[in-house]
Amino acid sequence: MTESPDRSPWWDWEQWTGGFDDEVREAIAENVEAQSRFVDAWASAVGTAAEDDSAPREMQGSLRAYEAWMEAAAEAFDSAGDAVEGEDVPVERFRDLWLTHANQAFKEVVTTTAFAETSGQTLEELLELGTELDETAESALHEAGFATSDDVREVGDRLLELERRQHAVEAKLDRMLDALDVPDE
Repeated sequence: MTESPDRSPWWDWEQWTGGFDDEVREAIAENVEAQSRFVDAWASAVGTAAEDDSAPREMQGSLRAYEAWMEAAAEAFDSAGDAVEGEDVPVERFRDLWLTHANQAFKEVVTTTAFAETSGQTLEELLELGTELDETAESALHEAGFATSDDVREVGDRLLELERRQHAVEAKLDRMLDALDVPDE
């Protein structure tokens, strides 16, 4: 090891890590391979459960979503392996890979009957809660002496009914005056 006057051998990074490159590359490749085998086995097991009816229908969408995530992991590991082997792998590939599979996983979950049923039930419960809140607010406003929207609507309906009756009375008066042959003022 050649020492420069201002650098110790410890800080000569290239020499210190010289043997690491091949070992690290091999370790990462083995790790990627082992994880890929795990992902393949897991995806196969999930796929089998999702394809037959052994899993409850509520879980089948989730199982297919997990399968999409596992495919993304396998593809990411393959791309990482390519990068370790020296291939130029753009970072965007990883982003696009995860976004595509996230979209697929989301679609697998939200297109299930179980998701639709749960969403419908949640919406129904929210509507019921909204109705209860409206009733509570209306009761509180009444007790505080304020008019509620129902009160205003009722007053408006009564005014419309009074106008309708007034027009009917005016029409009858006009007919009586015409029958008596009284001139208009």
